[in-house]
Amino acid sequence: METDETDHVLPFQLQFDKPVASQVKIAEWNPEKDLLAMVTEDSKILLHRFNWQRLWTISPGRNITSLCWRPDGKAIAVGLEDGTISLHDVENGKLLRSLKSHTVAVVCLNWEEEGQLIRDDSKTSSSYEDRTSRFFPPAPRVPRMPGVVCGDTSFMEDSEDSYGELSNSSYQRFNILCSGDKDGSICFSIFGIFPIGKINIHRFSVPTPFMDKQTPRQISNSSIYKVSLSKDLCRLIVMCSGELNENTESRESQMVGQGMHSLVLDTSIFSKRKSELHQLAQQASNIEDLTEVIRASLSVMCKQWSDAMRTFHEKFDSLSTLIIDHALDSSPQEEFLSLLGGARTSSAVHQFLVNSLGEVGVKRVLKVICGTAKELQRIVLDHLQPAAEIIGFRMGELRGLSRWRARYHGIGLDEMLINNATEKSGMILVQIERFMRVLSTVEQQFSNFFNWLLKCIKLLMQEPSDQLLPYNSELVVIFLKFLYDQDPVKQLLEVDHDIEVDLETMQRVKELVQFGGFSDCEYLQRTLAKEFQQMEDSFKEAFLMPFTTVSRKMLYEDLLALFPLPSSSSSASVSMAIPMSISSYEDASHAVSSHQTCQHSFVDYVCFQVPDEPFSDIANCIGIMRGFAHDLSSSKNGCTSLEAVLLYVPAGYECVDLSLYKDSQIVLLLNGASASSESSGDACMMIVQASELPFISISRSTNLNSWNLSQLKDSAVQLQMENEKVRNIPHSVIAPLAVSVLREFPISYKVINSNLCNRKSAVRIAVPLNRPTLLWQMAMNTVI
Repeated sequence: METDETDHVLPFQLQFDKPVASQVKIAEWNPEKDLLAMVTEDSKILLHRFNWQRLWTISPGRNITSLCWRPDGKAIAVGLEDGTISLHDVENGKLLRSLKSHTVAVVCLNWEEEGQLIRDDSKTSSSYEDRTSRFFPPAPRVPRMPGVVCGDTSFMEDSEDSYGELSNSSYQRFNILCSGDKDGSICFSIFGIFPIGKINIHRFSVPTPFMDKQTPRQISNSSIYKVSLSKDLCRLIVMCSGELNENTESRESQMVGQGMHSLVLDTSIFSKRKSELHQLAQQASNIEDLTEVIRASLSVMCKQWSDAMRTFHEKFDSLSTLIIDHALDSSPQEEFLSLLGGARTSSAVHQFLVNSLGEVGVKRVLKVICGTAKELQRIVLDHLQPAAEIIGFRMGELRGLSRWRARYHGIGLDEMLINNATEKSGMILVQIERFMRVLSTVEQQFSNFFNWLLKCIKLLMQEPSDQLLPYNSELVVIFLKFLYDQDPVKQLLEVDHDIEVDLETMQRVKELVQFGGFSDCEYLQRTLAKEFQQMEDSFKEAFLMPFTTVSRKMLYEDLLALFPLPSSSSSASVSMAIPMSISSYEDASHAVSSHQTCQHSFVDYVCFQVPDEPFSDIANCIGIMRGFAHDLSSSKNGCTSLEAVLLYVPAGYECVDLSLYKDSQIVLLLNGASASSESSGDACMMIVQASELPFISISRSTNLNSWNLSQLKDSAVQLQMENEKVRNIPHSVIAPLAVSVLREFPISYKVINSNLCNRKSAVRIAVPLNRPTLLWQMAMNTVI
């Protein structure tokens, strides 16, 4: 039987170290599988299994600034330098969705699921049944452009269900993707795909309830480094740097200088209204997907028809040239009408039909135009119309929800805006029906015209024409008058075109409005593309209201100045120089006031390295605080939940990175202070049980520097290599440190020359060395 002392000696087992082509700058373990996602300095994303099998590599083509996994591990979010957040499928790395929520680099991401640590799934997960599948077949996909091979563009094969699965959130736990950028903006997206809120930390004042008089505080020139949403979704902790100032009666502004601060935001609307927000996001995200299907369908249809008509004009424009060359004072339509009326055929028309166009040319153009018309009809029937029908149904569902004002008005579901969007979704179906009729008529007119041309060519060449299809002379006249140099199909596919409607028809429409059901009298004057644009605008307006409403209800609750930063520190270097980590743990023993509406079995921990320059007397320390998120509510009951402790890093070592994980434990990555090159120096990993540390309560003062780290010096804990769980590494190491827990993972390992095999929790750790090498460690203790 192994002793505790033995456990301290060898808590880790080295699995292997592997070379990588470029230095790793970001690493994150999949929360559900043995997968490690790594971002290299050349902005490539690598996905490896624990056995180092590489599954895929992708390169977004832009600098990657942040990365995180969806809570179920089925998708990965990637933040880019241009403010884009891209979602990728874990199976193959394919791009599932791109969100442009920010305008500058996305520096941090956090994807949290409600009740993630609560074991009773039936009581905590908000299951919402999507009734659409009862009445409609599976939603149509984006049509593929003819000639495009799957993989050449973002279009996906019909067999790939990842894109649909991203929006099919009926049976997902409610989850929120938080993203912060370097300008201080934080965005929130339900299921990572439906934007539901945005705030900026330097545009709001934070009240200070610990003072006799409420004195608002503000952070200017702020930069965000970490965001962490609590497991109950009630609060968001933000680590940021900036200049903290206080507005007082005597002085307009009191500047404190550059420092690192921790903010608490009240996001309880996500918990209180998760059922309503779930239903809204379910419907709205699917509507946005289907809107994309319509947009892509119109784009494909417009291109295909334009190509077909270009073929027609390339052949028939030569007739105008021949008319000019033969010094004739007529138009092509007049020449064709003369030929139809039995008059003498001009030399220009004869040369065009017999020599330039010919029977083969007529059949080729006829095949192109009629084939394109049938392809457009197929796109409408397989993609455009089904998408519009499902949109109409889903808008009807939202319309019903919007009338339940007691529940849905609080999240901004406005009945008037939803009614307007519902009517627009109905009008698009009317426009699709008109387009199909126009397209069918145009196809018939072209077919009749070309049948007549074939008859004319046979007669001019004195060949038998009995086998040719019949034609209608009246339709030929209509074609030459209205379709030869006009294109009603293309007009319906263009936005900047108005359709002329006679006064009698407009009067009939106004009379129909009196019967109810719709209020738009001008829809006949709009094209299909224009109608789609108006429908899309109505959706944006309707969904902007919940976005704005939720944004306003996310309030700044508390602020804590952690420590000042050196005046020479730039925003870009702070996050790289100061390791920090935020997490929440289920801890029933930790006292949290029970009067709050959200669940309180979660205790927040914030861990950070204390910079040496402003604190020379407590140099080389790690600061840990817990209970900050609930400190404001606790203070109203006359107590405080905020506690803190300082840890002295062992002599001869300096902290490179740190990570909170599993049951309030901390993994510290330490480098030997004497390390000067790759071949010299050493490093180690150390696990500290945070719950066993001597935390002391922190009383909040009226000073802007709400607590002084120096006050914790007397109770600081000196970490000793021989007293902690430590694994030595014979090389100097660099950040990042990736730590995760594999539950019930079967593995064999050694303990003091004894081979044991057991099913236990295993901690996966990935550490990059100073050279392009990744070191894999496995913690093997059941206590961990």
